Amino acid sequence: MTPTVRRRKFAPTKRAGNGSRPARRPLAKAPTGIPGLDEITNGGLPRGRPTLVCGGAGCGKTLLAMEFLVRGALEYDEPGVFMSFEETTDDLVENAQSLGFDLQRLSARRRLVLDHVQLEREKHMESGEYDLEGLFIRLGHAIETIHAKRVVLDTIEVLFSGLSDKFIVRAELARLFRWLKAKRVTAIVTGEREGERLTRHGLEEFVSDCVILLDQRVMEQSATRRLRILKYRGSAHGGNEMPFLIDDHGLSVLPITSLGLTHQASTAHLSSGVTGLDAMFGKKGYFRGNSVLVSGTAGTGKSSVASHFVEAACRRGERCLYFAFEESAGQITRNMRSIGIDLEPWTRRDLLRVHAQRPTALGLEAHLVAMHRLIDDWKPRVVVVDPVTNMAAVGSEIEVRAMLARLIDFMKLRQITALFTSLTEGGTTAERTDLGVSSLMDVWMLLGNPEANGERNRTLQIVKARGMAHSNQVREFVMTDHGVTLVDISRRADGSVAIGSARDAQESGRSDDPKPSRRRKVE
Repeated sequence: MTPTVRRRKFAPTKRAGNGSRPARRPLAKAPTGIPGLDEITNGGLPRGRPTLVCGGAGCGKTLLAMEFLVRGALEYDEPGVFMSFEETTDDLVENAQSLGFDLQRLSARRRLVLDHVQLEREKHMESGEYDLEGLFIRLGHAIETIHAKRVVLDTIEVLFSGLSDKFIVRAELARLFRWLKAKRVTAIVTGEREGERLTRHGLEEFVSDCVILLDQRVMEQSATRRLRILKYRGSAHGGNEMPFLIDDHGLSVLPITSLGLTHQASTAHLSSGVTGLDAMFGKKGYFRGNSVLVSGTAGTGKSSVASHFVEAACRRGERCLYFAFEESAGQITRNMRSIGIDLEPWTRRDLLRVHAQRPTALGLEAHLVAMHRLIDDWKPRVVVVDPVTNMAAVGSEIEVRAMLARLIDFMKLRQITALFTSLTEGGTTAERTDLGVSSLMDVWMLLGNPEANGERNRTLQIVKARGMAHSNQVREFVMTDHGVTLVDISRRADGSVAIGSARDAQESGRSDDPKPSRRRKVE
């Protein structure tokens, strides 16, 4: 009899992602409340774990840590303890006031504990066994007093300034971080960077769950602060350097990698404010949320076209923010009165704000962060940048293009219509901007000032207008007491277009003897 052979049936192999692995749990995070930082960390710092913030002197470590505690106490109902080994509590209170934080009030409400631990170097030398038991007792008492959820230790090197044995230092650091985890507090430990190493001992980065590097560098005589997340265990994060700004509102980080082509496209239209120009766009004007570029050589009327757009927005009751990098607010107001545009009433009604500043006052990234802050605070519907080419004084062409790309994406996400002016050098190719930013724009208008028959006349043409029909004609325009006005086209018998005095002569029937123009000339 032939024996029956039973073959073993193997279970089908499960591939990753079809249930063979346990469901992923997102890492619990504590939001910092710092604009931009929560975005690049995908929610904040690791909750219940220590984070190392390191950097050179003056890069903002203490202020970042302090704002983390203050925002936690005010916005997330998480009391905090700030233990300083360098600055006194009076110094901390005074420095925080520059950011608008009232630490004394928070302390009185038992939302914050400030503790200065003074360590005398001559009494803090290596002798026998060394441990942090006294620190644990003192810090533990402060945590229990207010039921703190957040802790800051500033700065870690002072604790080990008298130790030379790196094994003892690393063992005590690991013990400190284990103790913080056992207390289930979200902690920030600051460290001073030294040379190529992240910290003076070069060891703290191996025992932190999250490492944030702050940097301040000077390029072309302009200082810019930058932030980078070097490590974040258990979480995805942005790895690029992010510029950040410290002002009277605290810290603001600009998340470069978070900006992208995710904005909505509006079908609503806005008037350009220039008589006859809307007709060149099919009698509709610009799309809301568009980025508009007005380029041309000096004296072609770029600022005048921009001011017409500003006035039209204010007449609709929309807020307009004007970034001026060449003229003061008073100078712009005075000059525009010469062509019949009075911007002062809109300023008094708080529909127009002019932010005038030299490009060399800040670094390129700092300018971008400041512009983000002003736009977020005031929430304008229209923004003018005049002229954007002046930014070349603080950055290369590639850097300026990257800045504009981020600024344009930022405003498109908020459906802000932006108009940029760009200065082109005489003698260069007309249909090219000096910074090569035309490809970033939805609408590009080119202003000219050609010389013919011993005179110069201003012209306007639409190079491109995405998503809308537009005129292909080169139109002459004049500056009058009532603003910029497009002139009707006058053709000669051969079909060519006559402009300036030739147009006047053509209209009067004396083409062989052009008479002087009756137009008002504005220097």
